[in-house]
Amino acid sequence: MAYIVILNPLIIGGFSADRAATDVLGGWLPNSQVAAATALAAGLLTLAFGAIARLPFALAAGLGMNSFLAVNVVGQVTWPEAMGLVLINGVIIVILAATGLRAMIFAAVPQELKVAITVGIGLFIAFIGLVDSGFVRSSGANSPPVQLGQAGSIATLPTVTFLIGLVVMGVLVARKVKGALLIGIVGTTVLAVILEAIFHVGSSVTNKTGGWNLTVPQLPSSVVSLPDFGLVGHVSFGAFERIGPLSAIMLVFTLLFLNFFDAMGTMTGLAKGAGLSDAKGDFPRLRSALIVEGVGAIVGGGASTSSNTVFVDSAAGIGEGARTGLASIVTGLLFLAAMFLTPLTSVVPLEVAAAALVVVGTLMVAQIRELTWDDFSKSLPVFLTIIVMPMTYSIANGIGVGFVSWVLIRTFTGRAKEISPLLWIVAAGFVLFFARGPLEALIGA
Repeated sequence: MAYIVILNPLIIGGFSADRAATDVLGGWLPNSQVAAATALAAGLLTLAFGAIARLPFALAAGLGMNSFLAVNVVGQVTWPEAMGLVLINGVIIVILAATGLRAMIFAAVPQELKVAITVGIGLFIAFIGLVDSGFVRSSGANSPPVQLGQAGSIATLPTVTFLIGLVVMGVLVARKVKGALLIGIVGTTVLAVILEAIFHVGSSVTNKTGGWNLTVPQLPSSVVSLPDFGLVGHVSFGAFERIGPLSAIMLVFTLLFLNFFDAMGTMTGLAKGAGLSDAKGDFPRLRSALIVEGVGAIVGGGASTSSNTVFVDSAAGIGEGARTGLASIVTGLLFLAAMFLTPLTSVVPLEVAAAALVVVGTLMVAQIRELTWDDFSKSLPVFLTIIVMPMTYSIANGIGVGFVSWVLIRTFTGRAKEISPLLWIVAAGFVLFFARGPLEALIGA
């Protein structure tokens, strides 16, 4: 998960105003300050999750949420105002979790959909790995939208490094070697550093056709740097005045759905992968986990890092045998160390991390064996849940399509009485979520 300390600043921050996501007034978040706050928030929240929920799930700035803020929100409000909306979203989530309503919604989800969420997340993170590595690229055409490598060929050293890492990690996992992923990541990173020193590949910014994606594997000039916490507490609630109460509420509603169901889906998949969930998909200390995860949005807004949520990358630790909060406590301490060791974390190229994601995705997709496909009124919602996640790059989208299709198809096949009233309400909420664009335009008009 160390990549989030590098990636989050690139999404919501920048090195200068012309290389950053600027807000409605031209404001921007300095890269170094976002990196320090990202590591701080992730460290404290992951420690809290390990100590309170006692589960091997780590928290950090959510990728879906930070991208939504950078692309869709700050064009209307300032960065402090956007973080204020994130904080409000977190307060609502904590209230829902503390009252038990969030756990009730969790329990109302059919077991088939819970398994489908796990499988979908597995495909999703594997697809992320394939894309991040350059193994799968945009074709630039309407059809097909993606292609293998460049023009159907594996033509770059970074992608070859990914393939070597994938084979090494796959062999080690197949042979049940302890620490297989860690060994594979370290070994492949050493190879990447050697290749860069010999061939001077460079980054994808300067070498668009064959450069390393995000991080160039080079030995850093220094190992330690002092963190800058200038963004902590940089929050405003002026969005309601700037864009009006209705528009601000619609943004909070969207953030709430992204946060709520991304986290629910991720925790369902991780608990299943760790063997911690029961036959219904529930797992120990569910309410505590949901409350701490909700606090992650509050802390993320207050630290200007975007909402912090449970990371699907926790599956890497689970794949190595993590089953308790001790894993989260260790991860949290390492995040706090990362505040001072940002130069060291930047050595590992994304292509190496991508290989680990594909391996972990394979482990999660194996849960598909628990699904039966003889009832099409269940099969279609399950399939849509699984396939929409990677195809739309969103866990929340997959869950929403699954919920809505489950309610509609089961109802029109005479099984409406089997559907929980809460699932009806959540499905209706997702209909609003999917129609938020026209609704926001209508409200604006």
